[in-house]
Amino acid sequence: MNYCESLTYYSRKNKSIVCMGLDPVLEDIPIKKKSVRDTIVAFYEGILNKCLQLHIYPACVKPNYAFYAQYGIEGVLALCDVITLFRNEGFPVILDVKRGDIGKTATAYAKEAFEFFNADAVTLSPYLGFDSIKPFTSNYREKGFYVLVKTSNKSSSEIQDIVINNEPLYLLIAKKLLEWYTPGIGAVVGATFPQQLNDIITVFEESGKDIPLLIPGIGTQGGDMEAVIKILNNSKNKGLHRVNASSSINYAYKESQYHNKNYDEAAVEALKILNETLGY
Repeated sequence: MNYCESLTYYSRKNKSIVCMGLDPVLEDIPIKKKSVRDTIVAFYEGILNKCLQLHIYPACVKPNYAFYAQYGIEGVLALCDVITLFRNEGFPVILDVKRGDIGKTATAYAKEAFEFFNADAVTLSPYLGFDSIKPFTSNYREKGFYVLVKTSNKSSSEIQDIVINNEPLYLLIAKKLLEWYTPGIGAVVGATFPQQLNDIITVFEESGKDIPLLIPGIGTQGGDMEAVIKILNNSKNKGLHRVNASSSINYAYKESQYHNKNYDEAAVEALKILNETLGY
């Protein structure tokens, strides 16, 4: 299977289009082990084991590199361990690194993501042009490459909505992905901007090419869940896309409706509700 085929396969297999973010914040992790590494790994191993026990699964997982690297070498080692845990149980891994560089540097970043961390997909910045994307797409053709198109943060409009030749920049970037197309190239598009999400998915589907979307922002960022569901339900291949949720699952135990549950049970219950809400 190529990357796009695997997306559809895992959405059916796991009955989910949820991408579960794995973003450790030590202050929010309710268990403490002898080291930072052990604490992070034990936390996510607990959630993973509860998923397996209850047969409730995400379609994939997405660790954000920065949340691990902030803790230094122990954090990076924890990232390796967490990726291994989930990959060993058959879950695809999107490594959220938002790399954007050229030449040998980009080649080194690609090797880090796919050979050292053993990720199935990465997030990339398009700002430097195709020179920054090609070392990923040409050297690792079976992998996935999510390019930032319209991000979920409020100030994204300061740059991404700039109008050039009567079109917003985010649409020009979306169309540039069609020029750069290779199976596996995809787009990051925030749930906080449903009209832009609809515009972008329309451009992709009218092209006839399979461009998977990674959609962050439905949790604590306040994305429009109802609008996202409607857009995805109207899309040609809903199983191609992934809706990301991180802290709303990881730290669900902090919410009042889960106060009497262990962190792992609360996380999986939150995942279950999201799976049922989004469908697949």
